[in-house]
Order: sequence, then structure tokens, then C-alpha cells
Amino acid sequence: MQWYFVASLLTILTSSQGILTTLSQSNGGYKYDYATVPFLAEVFKLLVSSVLLWRECKRSPPPRMTTEWKSIRLFPIPSIIYLIHNNVQFATLTYVDTSTYQIMGNLKIVTTGILFRLFLRRKLSNLQWMAIVLLAIGTTTSQVRGCGEASCDSLFSAPIQGYMLGILSACLSALAGVYTEFLMKKNDDSLYWQNVQLYTFGAIFNMARLILDDYRSGFEKGPWWHRLFNGYSVTTWMVVLNLGSTGLLVSWLMKYADNIVKVYSTSMAMLLTMVLSVFLFNFKPTLQLFLGIVICMMSLHMYFAPPTMLVDLPLTVKSAPESHLDRRTNS
Repeated sequence: MQWYFVASLLTILTSSQGILTTLSQSNGGYKYDYATVPFLAEVFKLLVSSVLLWRECKRSPPPRMTTEWKSIRLFPIPSIIYLIHNNVQFATLTYVDTSTYQIMGNLKIVTTGILFRLFLRRKLSNLQWMAIVLLAIGTTTSQVRGCGEASCDSLFSAPIQGYMLGILSACLSALAGVYTEFLMKKNDDSLYWQNVQLYTFGAIFNMARLILDDYRSGFEKGPWWHRLFNGYSVTTWMVVLNLGSTGLLVSWLMKYADNIVKVYSTSMAMLLTMVLSVFLFNFKPTLQLFLGIVICMMSLHMYFAPPTMLVDLPLTVKSAPESHLDRRTNS
């Protein structure tokens, strides 16, 4: 399976994620407990990966599976980082408004590139660094509203704590992705075996969050397993399947591609969501959206196109054939 096919599919699924979540609302709210959706998505990913691993084990030769504790103990770390990241997100939103937070979230594009270089030792060319910066500029441009609106002033009026927490949130998001790629590529273990480990701990941490929510509310709505499927509709199940499928595609990209491909997929998905919202939710397109799409497409071409398509390289003359001809002439 080619990485660009998986990346395109990830873009489509990610763009439909927000749309499906919006459609699952009723009268502007959720009839179901939204905290149960990530838990069920983790269970779905775990079940799919387990079935695929079982099928893989029936083949000859069997897949490689490292079962040493010193390897398994590394797999809860991404879940812990995401857990901290989610709490930092909530803390950030107490200092800045939603539009400012969304714009600051584009910092994770650059921080992913930096951590990608520092921790994974992956070299990027100057053109690729320029492309990553352009991608961040393009996504930010598409999200900036008209300067006549109040939200334009709020971007620069938030307290310093909000900006610091926003930067921390971007770094944690990038760190979780880069560390997950490190786990997936550190050995030749089966992708499905690595997924089983990741999603087992993911399901445990999400279940712990549901239990903690119960304790905080004093079990006002009963234990979490009693309301697990309450209020679920066909659209809600589509949200669960979408979230689970997206996670499986991301793990494939981490194993066989890299974080930068994932960043481009999710960034393009955000732009695609805005375009689809024009037709589905009467979202009014802006000049900033158009400019953002153009800049992001330029970035996409700069990063993935061969250098010969971007820069006119001088033709190099090989010396070996010339010396060979000279020798024949002299003889």
C-alpha cells in the first residue's frame, strides 16, 4: 500500500470527523456522553488490530513480536503525553478564546519538524524547512478572520500564561507524535502487535478518565458503564468508527512513512473541512481561506516534489567518459 494513498484517505476521514461530530449534536448539544467516544474508538482499534494480528500469526513465518517488559513498558508513554496534553488544552482555553487557540495550535506544525530533526535525527533540506513554515503560515492564514471583527484584536490581547500554555500544548502534541514514530520504527515487530500494545494502554487510560469523571461528579449520572451507549445514534457510531479508523491509518503512517506526512494530511483535512462547511453549514468563504489554501498547496509541492522540479540544477559533465575518449584518441 502506497503512503500517499493512506495519507489521502487520512485527509478525507479527518476532514469528515468534525462534520460528523457536528451532525451528531441535537439542539446544539450532545445526548450522549462525549467522553465515551474516545474509549470506544480505542476498543475498536484494539479489536481490529487483534484480529489482524491473529490472522498474521496463522501465516508462515509468524510475525516478529517482542514480548520483553523493557520494550512493552515504553508503550504507555504516548497515552500519558496525550493525557497531559488534553489537560494543558483545557488550561489554555481558560486564558485565550477558541479562535486564538486554533491559530496557536498551528505551532505544532513547526514543533513537529523541530522534534523530528532533534529526536529522530532525520535531516530536512532547506526547501523542506521552508515548506513546513509555509504550511504553518497557510493554515494560520485560513483561520484568521477579518480584521474588523473582535476576534482579530483578541489574538494579541491574551495574557502571557495563555501563550506559554499554547506553546507547551504544541510541543506536547509534537512530542507524542514523534515518540510514537520512534516506537513504531525502533524494531521490525509486526505493526499489528505494536498497535495492540498502544491501544491496550490507550483503552486503559480512557477508562481511567471515565472513572475519574464519575468521582468528580459524585456518580450523579451513575457509573460510566451504565451510560456507555446512552443517546447513541447512527451518526454517533459513525464518529466512533471514523475516529478509530483515523487512528489505525496514523499508526500505519508512523510505521511506513513519518510524522511530516501525517502533519500534511491533518492540515489539508482542516482546509477540506472548511471548504465542505461552505456547502453543508452555510459557512461563508473568505479571502483568507482562499489564500491559505494556495499557500498550503505551494508548501505541499515544495516538500514532496523532487528538487529538480523546483530548482534548475546545472548539468554536470562526467569526467570519466571524457578521459576514456582521450585515451582512445591518443592511441
